[in-house]
Amino acid sequence: MSSPSHHRQRLDQWLWHARFFKTRTLASTVCRKGKIRIDGAPQRKAAASVVPGQVLTFPQAGAIRVVRILSLSQRRGPAAEAAALYEDLTPPQERLKTGPGRRSAPRGGGRPTKKDRRAIELLKADQVTT
Repeated sequence: MSSPSHHRQRLDQWLWHARFFKTRTLASTVCRKGKIRIDGAPQRKAAASVVPGQVLTFPQAGAIRVVRILSLSQRRGPAAEAAALYEDLTPPQERLKTGPGRRSAPRGGGRPTKKDRRAIELLKADQVTT
């Protein structure tokens, strides 16, 4: 027995509403590349239907995300509303890679900042006096 259409949602739309991807186009692209699994089965269609209770596995920001769909949404709302749409099942070691405040590229290299320059000058001054 199939569920009514209001209890289903397109995969790319749900991923966008849950704020895993910045645009729906990005979510669709990841779907078409076959990078998303629904309950362990690879999915290549952005129009695939998802329902609450299904588990999605997909790459995001260099880590593998695993989430269980708790509810569907009619709109892309604020982050707090989006977080209520899913339960994060991502293993702890993967969460460290995607945690808040994590940079994708290491800092450093390039031209030193004013603070760095002052620290260098202080070190040079200490070497000259010793």
